[in-house]
Amino acid sequence: MSKSSFVYVTYIRTTPAKLWQALTDPEMNKKYWLGAHQESDWEVGSPWKIVLADGRIADEGEVIEIEPEKKLVLKWTNLFKPEMTAEGETRMECTMEQMGETMKLTILHEMNRPNSIVIGAVGSGWPMILAGLKSLLETGESLDMGQV
Repeated sequence: MSKSSFVYVTYIRTTPAKLWQALTDPEMNKKYWLGAHQESDWEVGSPWKIVLADGRIADEGEVIEIEPEKKLVLKWTNLFKPEMTAEGETRMECTMEQMGETMKLTILHEMNRPNSIVIGAVGSGWPMILAGLKSLLETGESLDMGQV
């Protein structure tokens, strides 16, 4: 079976600890994730979800692999739109690599389904979210893109 996948790489002038905090802390998430935040205890096997600013659950899944400041892998199911929910579970892998005073952040989001509408959607969502993250960590202010 062929896969659908999306890969995004960005470079952020920050420390491993600050990047990890921004990725896993709900209050930090709200500053760049269009008002949404993630909830989890960040342990392998633990549930994970994205909560929108109005309290609705947008996505949920499970922590598959975690290595603080280096790697995070999640099972990810979209709950926001029925046609995406129907496609089922995706896999998101986030890797972080220190390069001097810069962190290389790579997002790989994929599923075992050709022409996935979920993967198509994350192809526009991730760049916007990660642009806000980069701005927040480098300038102290995120981009104002509203809320979802």
